[in-house]
Amino acid sequence: MISIRLTRRGNNKRPFYYIAVADSRFPIKGRFIEKIGFLNPIAKGKEERFKIDLNRILYWKKIGAKISNSVVKLLKEIK
Repeated sequence: MISIRLTRRGNNKRPFYYIAVADSRFPIKGRFIEKIGFLNPIAKGKEERFKIDLNRILYWKKIGAKISNSVVKLLKEIK
C-alpha cells in the first residue's frame, strides 16, 4: 500500500521532515517514491515552516494512497 507520510531528516535536536510518498513496507527513513513537500518545525523569522504540493497529494490520493495522521493535521493548517 502506498502512503503519504513524514520522513525525518536533519541532525540531532535539529529535526527536518520531508512529506513523501512511499510504500508502507519500507522503513520511515528508507526509500520513497516522491517528495511532495517539507516541514521545518523549528523555523524562525521569515523561514518557511512547511510547504506542500497539493496537486500531487490529490493525484496520489486518487490513485489510492493513504495519508498519515500527521500529514492530515498539516493539511488542516492550510485550510
